[in-house]
Amino acid sequence: MAEDIVKVELDGPVALVTLNRPDALNALNRALRAEIVSVFNELKENQDIRAVVLTGAGRAFTAGIDLKEAGQTGFALGADEDSKSIDMARALAEYPWPIIGAINGFAITGGFELALMCDVLLASEHAKFADTHARVGIVPGWGLSQKLSRLIGISRAKELSFTGNFLDAHTAERWGLVNRVYEADELVPAAMKLAHDMCGSQPDLLKQYKALIDDGYGMNFTAALKEEVKRSIAHSESVTADAVEEARKQVTARGRDQQG
Repeated sequence: MAEDIVKVELDGPVALVTLNRPDALNALNRALRAEIVSVFNELKENQDIRAVVLTGAGRAFTAGIDLKEAGQTGFALGADEDSKSIDMARALAEYPWPIIGAINGFAITGGFELALMCDVLLASEHAKFADTHARVGIVPGWGLSQKLSRLIGISRAKELSFTGNFLDAHTAERWGLVNRVYEADELVPAAMKLAHDMCGSQPDLLKQYKALIDDGYGMNFTAALKEEVKRSIAHSESVTADAVEEARKQVTARGRDQQG
């Protein structure tokens, strides 16, 4: 694992993954994309890790595709059979546990798309989002054209994508793109805490719940409700009364603690 371009730090069941090309604004050259894929594939096999926080070193989360490299090699997105080693969209989509994006700075075009591959986004006050596909002359291939409109509404998504203008962190929060905005030095600790909170859920349920939400999101509402019932019935067959009672006690105790 080339730790000079991606750093991985383990904190119990949570992995902090940091893109580490700060001098290049963490631009996604082939080497960095390959390392991101490798890291997520390795973490998927690590039975002790149940959540990932993804962030960037320096002033950027990532400024997107390395345009200097792309000018020499082309805009390979990693979607074909020969490019699996750099297919970040596939690697993150196949990761079964929660991914929290801690957006510390610029998330531009391909970097915006990488952010949208995460399950939950938190942002630093310095975070800025931009979709410059139309200005650069590329059609998005990692999901931005479909995900963004579903998150913030089609009109706002069109405004961002047709202009290439920056979206600041607080507006991103108001529009529902990010859940919360933090001061810069509080961002990663807040993301790590949220990840640990998620890991407090029953492991099998955490993984199944993520899959249920993601799979249902791709269906129409009626089909998604039927799928929920189907999976609920299948899971209930493995749940005992004693397990439910023990879980109830733990949830009640946690609720009291949170109330102070």
